[in-house]
Amino acid sequence: MKLSQKMTIKTTLIAAAVAAAVAPAGAQDVVPLHPALQDKFYIGAGAFFPRTTTSAQLTTPTGLGAAIDFEDALAMASSKTVPAFFGRWRFGGRWRLEAEYFRLDRSGDTTIGRDIQWGDKFYPLGTRVQSRFDFADLRISAGYSFFRTKDKEFGVGLGLHMAAYDVSLTADGIGSEQQDVTAPLPVLSVYGQFALTDRWAVSARLDRFSLAYENYDGSLTSLGVDVMYQPFKHVGFGLGYRNLFIDAQVEKSGRTLSLKQTFQGPMLFMNASF
Repeated sequence: MKLSQKMTIKTTLIAAAVAAAVAPAGAQDVVPLHPALQDKFYIGAGAFFPRTTTSAQLTTPTGLGAAIDFEDALAMASSKTVPAFFGRWRFGGRWRLEAEYFRLDRSGDTTIGRDIQWGDKFYPLGTRVQSRFDFADLRISAGYSFFRTKDKEFGVGLGLHMAAYDVSLTADGIGSEQQDVTAPLPVLSVYGQFALTDRWAVSARLDRFSLAYENYDGSLTSLGVDVMYQPFKHVGFGLGYRNLFIDAQVEKSGRTLSLKQTFQGPMLFMNASF
C-alpha cells in the first residue's frame, strides 16, 4: 500500500474518532423546548383528590362557640374528588398572568357526641345535626420571571386567594345557624419551571400570606408541584400535588368565623397550549 493511501486512511480514522467524541457533547448542548415554557396560552382541567381537615368556630355578640372538628364531630367526609381548572397567559416576554380554581362542597348528618355552640344556637349532646361546609378557592396571580431561558424560568408574583365559605348547622326543634364569608387573601409567590425534554417538564409554586387587615386576620400557605408530559404539539397530560393551609378569622356583620383548614392531595389533569 502506498504511503499516500496510508496517510489518507489514517486521517479518515482520526476524523471519525474526533467526530464520534464530539457528537455526544454537541447533543448534550441541545436545549429542550417544552410547550409549557414556550406557548403564550396554557389552560387545563382535571380531577383533584384532596384530604381535608376542618376546624371552625362561629362567634356572635351573644354566642361564643368552641372550635368544632367537622370531620370528627359532625361526621363530614375527609376526602372527596372534585374538578379543578387552571390557566396561564404569557405576555411581555417575562410576565405571566395565571389562575387556578377548585370547589369542595360537603355535608354531614349525625347524632353529635358533645355539646356544640355554633353562633347563637346551642346543640346539646345527642342532637341529630345536619351540617354543610362549602368552600371555593380562586387563585389569581401576576408574576415576573427574573430569570428566563428557553428551558427554564424562576420568578416571583403577587396575587390573591379568593377563599369563599358557606357553613351551616341545622337541627329539628333548634333551627339553623348559617354564615357565609369571602376572604380575599393576598399572597406573595415564588415559582419555577424546568424542561427535562421536549415532552417532559416540571414546575413548582409556593404562595404565602400572613397579615391582618380590615376584617381579615390570619395566614395562608399554598404549594403546587406538577410533572407535565406533552406528547402532542398542543395537548398534554400531567400529575400534580396541591397543599393548601388556611388559618384565618373573618368578621362580617359583627360575627366572626374562625377557620383552620388543610387540603392536600394529588391532581390528574389534561392541558392544551398554543
